[in-house]
Amino acid sequence: MLNWDDEPTTPAPAAAKPATTGGYTPHPAVVMSAAPVAAPKQDGLFAEGGATGLEEIKMGAARIRVDEKKIINCRADLNQLVPFKYKWAWEKYLAACNNHWMPQEIQMTADIALWQDPHGLTEDERTIIKRSLGFFSTADSLVANNLVLAVYKHLTNPECRQYLLRQAFEEAIHTHAYQYCIESLGLDEAEVFNMYREIPSIHDKAAWSLPFTQSLADPEFHTGTPETDRRFLRDMIAFYVVFEGIFFYVGFVQLLSFGRRNKMIGVSEQIQYIMRDEAMHMNFGIDVINQIKLENPHLWSAEFQQEVLEMIREATELEIKYAHDTMPRGVLGLNASMFNDYMKFIANRRCAQIGLKALYPGAIENPFPWMSEVIDLKKEKNFFETRVTEYQTGGALSWD
Repeated sequence: MLNWDDEPTTPAPAAAKPATTGGYTPHPAVVMSAAPVAAPKQDGLFAEGGATGLEEIKMGAARIRVDEKKIINCRADLNQLVPFKYKWAWEKYLAACNNHWMPQEIQMTADIALWQDPHGLTEDERTIIKRSLGFFSTADSLVANNLVLAVYKHLTNPECRQYLLRQAFEEAIHTHAYQYCIESLGLDEAEVFNMYREIPSIHDKAAWSLPFTQSLADPEFHTGTPETDRRFLRDMIAFYVVFEGIFFYVGFVQLLSFGRRNKMIGVSEQIQYIMRDEAMHMNFGIDVINQIKLENPHLWSAEFQQEVLEMIREATELEIKYAHDTMPRGVLGLNASMFNDYMKFIANRRCAQIGLKALYPGAIENPFPWMSEVIDLKKEKNFFETRVTEYQTGGALSWD
């Protein structure tokens, strides 16, 4: 069983001795020292904020102990995957690999015929399709940029980084899927991909999230102080809890509603796979957030909790605004007012998942119970609630 205590309980093993080389002379670049390495100083081997994985390779350094690993500000070697400290991160990586799928595996023939039929879809239905693809197509690029340019640098644990690499690949698959849908339907690619700079309700969500990536990508930013650690925690919440856990959900409901009515079944199936991936991305992020809190309880102050609640409130209002913009009239058995209740329900769930009080105490019922079955109950359990093992490969996806 993993030990989550802060104080190390495992005695340090003796330093490993250099192997006998016989007549072989190692390259000078790797023979920095044959003696065990002393604990690094702030201005020594490790950069400010912890290890990066690019430190000098020291001959004779002691082997890694599990209690040396930390989720942020770690000073152990990040190039050694094992021993695992955060087994939940490795399990999510393996599950994600089992979930592999590719967009072109999904047939779009019926969608193309329906889209080209002048009587196949109403104008309101077509607006939903285009607006959803417009938001999603750039949203996953923003998420990928956040992972590659910001989060990876500051998350100082190799098993968590292993999952981040898989997540970044999945974000690329998602962008590929949207492009595949757009191309298959013959949509104006420039119009759809540029919607985040032309449609206010799409722009506002992207614009809300971007400063948090810019914050972490700042070359002068480093974790290692209460102020910067809290800033990193805030930005992780912004992307994993808000961007992936709130801003995607109106679009998920809308596009899956087409499939439930046997319309746009190819697009709907693409979204099912994407939603499954995104649910796991969010779960991973929530586990990281909760782990940071566990190891650094001083960061989770009452003032900071209030700041996070306000972030979630702002995001919920933006997503409700997006629902009203994309659904000025009832369609697909849905109407915009239903999303008022749904997004407040989702916001409360996000609060509970990171240990906050409910923002909307009256929002206790999900107006889309079928979404609760598809997403909330099956796919949103995280390590700190319970373990979910029902993930499966893409070719065997089932929502039964």
